[in-house]
Amino acid sequence: MALHKPHSSLALLLYVLLICLLNGCASLDGALTGPPEAAPVGYGPKSFNSPGFTAIVVAYEPEMKGILARIKEDDAAHINQVVQYKGIHYRIGTYHDEPVIIFATGMSIANAALSMQMAFDYFPVKQVVYMGIAGAVNPQLNPGDVVVPERWYYHDESVYANPVNADSKTQGEYILPEYYAAFMQEQPQRRAQDPHQPHYKPFGFIHPDEVLIIKQGMDRPQDTPYFTATPRLLEAAQRAIDTLPAQYIASESVAKLKVGGNGVTGSVFMDNRQYRQWTREVFDAQVTEMESAAVGQVCTINEVDWVIIRAVSDLAGGQEGVNVEHLYDEAGARVGANMLFALLDELARQ
Repeated sequence: MALHKPHSSLALLLYVLLICLLNGCASLDGALTGPPEAAPVGYGPKSFNSPGFTAIVVAYEPEMKGILARIKEDDAAHINQVVQYKGIHYRIGTYHDEPVIIFATGMSIANAALSMQMAFDYFPVKQVVYMGIAGAVNPQLNPGDVVVPERWYYHDESVYANPVNADSKTQGEYILPEYYAAFMQEQPQRRAQDPHQPHYKPFGFIHPDEVLIIKQGMDRPQDTPYFTATPRLLEAAQRAIDTLPAQYIASESVAKLKVGGNGVTGSVFMDNRQYRQWTREVFDAQVTEMESAAVGQVCTINEVDWVIIRAVSDLAGGQEGVNVEHLYDEAGARVGANMLFALLDELARQ
């Protein structure tokens, strides 16, 4: 009898499926997944009833030192609690009666995206003010200067393509995926509609592309060339600049402070003159670094206001000889911190 049990079970399964089909049962896909609104209670984003925090965020330790020193010196600023989740320390307190949460994302794109989303999942964050150092792409910028870009692009979202062949007649030509060839054909029309669309061109075998994002209200992922900081916070940053006294870099020169323009982000420490020039030509970049576009992407998808302050620590390969980032990281972070707190003071007055 045991030899016939599998066949009996199969016959029963076929009978049940037939009955389902005859009676208009839901599809197997629907039965397995269910509609989005049918998720059990307890799943999904957390709701917070407490007042929203202003997140004061940096990438790594030298930048955090300046922030904590300023908090300690200010009688109207306090850190009341420190909690740790998955290795990240979140300092909770107030700055001039405004609730704040202070943390470091860690360096590079993946760390920035992960830790920023964690903050949104665990705390009621209403706005993000991010500060860090960056390399200058605009040749008019020098160490200690500060830029608050309006838009942030990924410079290394790309296709790595094979050359056509070794024939000198086709030198510089590459075998491109069909989707990318179609993408490039769309660019003249897209630039006509949006003056901030990059002027895409390859850097050798590297062909720049765009990140696909999806958020609430989208039916499918969309190519996204850049992320735009919140206008309200950009305007506050400009007012903050107008209130700041002259900022000196190591007693050598006065820092230039600027709101607007473009920044670029990638998972590389840029220290190459030719690639730096390429990012200037393609993205009209002011500065380059390793976190900001990811922060902007996470804030955009979560619909949280954001702005990013970048203080120049080096020339991203535009210098002669060894990169000077190690000489100016703390000095640049100090000027950036002054800009950050001037912005917080401006927001407190609103």
